[in-house]
Amino acid sequence: MYLPNHFRVDDTALLKDVMQRHPLAMLVTLAEGVPTADHIPLEVIEENGRTLLRGHIARANPMHRLVAEGTEILAVFRSVEAYVTPNHYPSKAEHGKAVPTWNYEVVHARGRIHWRHDADSLRAIVTRLTDRHEASRAHPWAVTDAPPEYIDTMLKAIVGFTVEITSLVGKFKASQNRAPDDREGLRRGLSADGLAPEAVAALARDPIL
Repeated sequence: MYLPNHFRVDDTALLKDVMQRHPLAMLVTLAEGVPTADHIPLEVIEENGRTLLRGHIARANPMHRLVAEGTEILAVFRSVEAYVTPNHYPSKAEHGKAVPTWNYEVVHARGRIHWRHDADSLRAIVTRLTDRHEASRAHPWAVTDAPPEYIDTMLKAIVGFTVEITSLVGKFKASQNRAPDDREGLRRGLSADGLAPEAVAALARDPIL
């Protein structure tokens, strides 16, 4: 990933926050020399001083056969994004020296994948994922709500995995390289475009000094 210093983020707390709020990751692997991308919801967990990603794929997905145990993979988490028109920048009216761009937040997590095939591990993975994403509902669904024999059958149709993160970096492209007046104009413009306040704040942020 091309990463100019003014867009680079190494603060792990900020990066993990993005990963937890946007858990559907693009998992990039190399299968028999061919780059492959799968879109998989992942859980970020802390275990014995390590940061891990945990998820599962369909057993019918050939990834678990083509990507060997311990292979390095890349998980890409995408957050908010928006097209930026030069008309949002006051400086454009002054001298016209502005071009369109795209602002966005993205996190790249690299690590080594470890496959999980046993029923206990699979049950723990799907239970944790389910509990997390059902927690905000008035009547959350639980794995135990389904008949045990049905869950046993479904577990046989998946393969679990964990990824021990070895590298974590973010790119928060938010016009930090523009003048303060341009960033303020961008905030007004993105708000007028209909973006939520939290998205505007993320996509038109000031530089981290």
